[in-house]
Amino acid sequence: MTPTLPDHIAIIMDGNGRWASDRGLPKVHGHRAGARSLRRIIEECDRLDVSYLTVFAFSTENWSRPPDEVDALMALMAEFSRSEADDLRNQGVRVIPMGSIDELPAMARMGLRSLAELTASGEGLTLLLAVNYGGRSDLARAARRLAEECLKGHVRPEEIDGRVLGEYLLSYPHPDPDLIIRTGGEWRLSNFYLFQAAYAEFFSSPVYWPDFGPEHLAAALQAYAGRQRRFGGRPTDDSEGG
Repeated sequence: MTPTLPDHIAIIMDGNGRWASDRGLPKVHGHRAGARSLRRIIEECDRLDVSYLTVFAFSTENWSRPPDEVDALMALMAEFSRSEADDLRNQGVRVIPMGSIDELPAMARMGLRSLAELTASGEGLTLLLAVNYGGRSDLARAARRLAEECLKGHVRPEEIDGRVLGEYLLSYPHPDPDLIIRTGGEWRLSNFYLFQAAYAEFFSSPVYWPDFGPEHLAAALQAYAGRQRRFGGRPTDDSEGG
């Protein structure tokens, strides 16, 4: 791993619907184009020897979208799991679904679990698929589990700190993201990785996700390489204020 490259990149894949609308197409066409973009970015991250890639594929709030769009997204998820399984396994990519997978329709749930099983031995890029995921629900779930452990006497309340809480989040034991990229020009987390993003660098790209390619990823990585991560401390040369 080159020192200027992040070990863990997380992407909020935004702009599929706007991409389709600009072309007078149904939104499902934007989601299909977005799936092709995901494949390109997986390949590029693997080529760069990035260790972890998280993509925000479907949030807990996305259920409020029109039913036909949700159905199309679930079908596309199942299709992606099936069509990409062999290539991802041969590439050494390990896929880990992350979220309330049990609440998904059977076709999507079974597809994701099958994809995870088929790629479990991968030793290259780890791809975390955040599906039916929300940062607030992740924190609430962790708090409930910790409360249960306290009631059982397995954990004392005074022992709970950031490290302990982090061990109860869905992303554990994987590292927090170093760089979060959001496409589509927006500047918000939208309930993604609320705890894990504490010290991540953020990059907003104006490019809609279906058009986001290796050259746009390179721009994000170049911006990341030019930043000095302080984690709340002073710059190494103490030349900056703040």
